[in-house]
Amino acid sequence: MLDPGLEDSTRDKLADDVRKRIDSDGTLRHEDNWGTRKMAYEIRQRTEADYRWYRFEAPRELLGQLDHNLKIADGVLRFRIFRVDPNSPVIAPPSSGPPAPKQEAPEEPSPEPPQEPPPEPSPDAPEEPPQDPPEEPPQDAPEEAAEETPEETPAA
Repeated sequence: MLDPGLEDSTRDKLADDVRKRIDSDGTLRHEDNWGTRKMAYEIRQRTEADYRWYRFEAPRELLGQLDHNLKIADGVLRFRIFRVDPNSPVIAPPSSGPPAPKQEAPEEPSPEPPQEPPPEPSPDAPEEPPQDPPEEPPQDAPEEAAEETPEETPAA
């Protein structure tokens, strides 16, 4: 991750130096310039960084040299060197464009047909009180046992 405050030519020179170092003692398998992206958190009071990505094979000595050189290089905000399985696929960078607008899902028809309003009562009909739905026992409550009659014990 390179400092985006540097000139493009300076950032390209830093990346080119790393590429040349890898090519001199190792094998560069893949290189990708992800461009300037917003970071998850600030590093050295920067909110963006120029992301460069290299996949390469190299001896341990080269890894130590790269680690040292990138730590002291001006313009490198952060870097990571880690081992990956050589047979694992190369992953494309995530999209850096603005998020796609949300598309509203079309309304699905409701499973129940629309209900017709109840007929209006005639003025001569007596009013009936509203009926409450039957109460169901709570799901956590134990089932009620059937009512039992006490057994009579014979008197002796």
